[in-house]
Amino acid sequence: MKPLIAFTGGHHNSALVIAKSFQKEGYPIIWIGHKFASKGDKSLSAEYQEITGSGLQFLELKTGKFYQKFNPLEWLKIAFGFFQAFIYLITYRPKLIFSSGGYLSVPVVIAGWFLGIPSITHEQTVIAGWANKAISPFVKKILLTHVSSLPNFPQEKSVVVGLPIRKELLNSKYTKKFDPKLIYISCGKQGSHTINKALFPILPQLVAKFTVVHQTGANTLTKDSDRARRIKEKLGEYKDRYIFAPYFFAEDAATYIRSSSAIVGRAGAHSVYELMVLGKKAVLIPIPWVSHNEQFLNAKLAEEQIGSFILEEKDLTPESLYQAIIELVKRPSIKPSTKLATDATEKIIQIIREHLQEA
Repeated sequence: MKPLIAFTGGHHNSALVIAKSFQKEGYPIIWIGHKFASKGDKSLSAEYQEITGSGLQFLELKTGKFYQKFNPLEWLKIAFGFFQAFIYLITYRPKLIFSSGGYLSVPVVIAGWFLGIPSITHEQTVIAGWANKAISPFVKKILLTHVSSLPNFPQEKSVVVGLPIRKELLNSKYTKKFDPKLIYISCGKQGSHTINKALFPILPQLVAKFTVVHQTGANTLTKDSDRARRIKEKLGEYKDRYIFAPYFFAEDAATYIRSSSAIVGRAGAHSVYELMVLGKKAVLIPIPWVSHNEQFLNAKLAEEQIGSFILEEKDLTPESLYQAIIELVKRPSIKPSTKLATDATEKIIQIIREHLQEA
C-alpha cells in the first residue's frame, strides 16, 4: 500500500495541483485546513469546497494567529491548534507532510517534527512569509517560487522550483472570445468586501462597455452576493453582461482568466504568478496589512514585468477603480522580461518522491 501524505497551509491552489497528482497515482491523502471562509462567517471556504470536491479527505484545524499584541484568547486557540494537529497526525500517521505556508502550517509541521514525520514546505511569495520562516528549522526541504526568496532561508535546505500552475490555465482550449471585451474581477478565496464596495456603484457604467465577470466571495456577514444579485436585476438590457458567483472553480476560472482583456484583484503570490505566466494585464489592489507588505511587493513585480496597474487601497474609490480599468484596457499587453517556470509541479513531485523513499 502506498504511504499517506498530509497537506496543509494557506495557499491551497498550488498545493492542490500536487495533491491531485499523487491522488491519481493511488496515494492516500489527508488535507488539514480551513473549513470556513473567515472568522465568524458561516460560508464554507473555497479551500474546503475544492478539496472535498476533488474527493480528498478534509480535516478542519481550528487554531489562532500570532499577533504583535498579547491576546490570551488567541494563545489558547494556538495551543488548541497544536493539540488538534497532534491528534490528527497520531491518528493518521502520514509518511510526509507537505506545507504551503500560512499560519495553519505551523502547528502541523511542528507537531510532525515532534512525532518524527518529515515535512517539506513551499514558499510562494517574492520574500518570505512569517510562517515558513518559523517552520524552516523543522522541515527537510524549502521549495521557493522566486530566486529573491533565497536569502531568507537556510541555503542547504532551499531550492527554487517555481509555482505549480493549474493545467487548465496553460490550455488554449479555455480561451474564448467575449463580445464586448471581458473584465474579470477576482479577489481570492474569500473575495474582498472592500473591492466589492468600490465596484458595485460603477457596474452600470462597466457593463455598458464590457462583459463583467465578478467573483464576489461567499461571506455571509457582508452578503455581497445578495447585493450583486439585486444590482444585476437593475441592469436592464445589459444584465446578461454581468456574471457573478461567490467563487469560480477550475475550468470556469481558467476560461475567464485566459479570455480577459483586464483583471481586477488582490496581489496574492499565486494570482500574480499566474498573471505573469500568461502576460495578463491587471489592476492590482494589494492588501495593506499582510505580513512584510508582501502583496505590494508582488504587485510591484507584476508592474515591472507585465505593466500591471497598482491601485493602493487607501486610494480606492469607485471613480479611481473605473478610471484604472479604462486606462488599463487601452494599454498594450507586455510580455514579461523574466520567463517563469511552468514545470514546478513535476519538480515538486520528484522531490516529494525522494523524501518518501528516505522516510
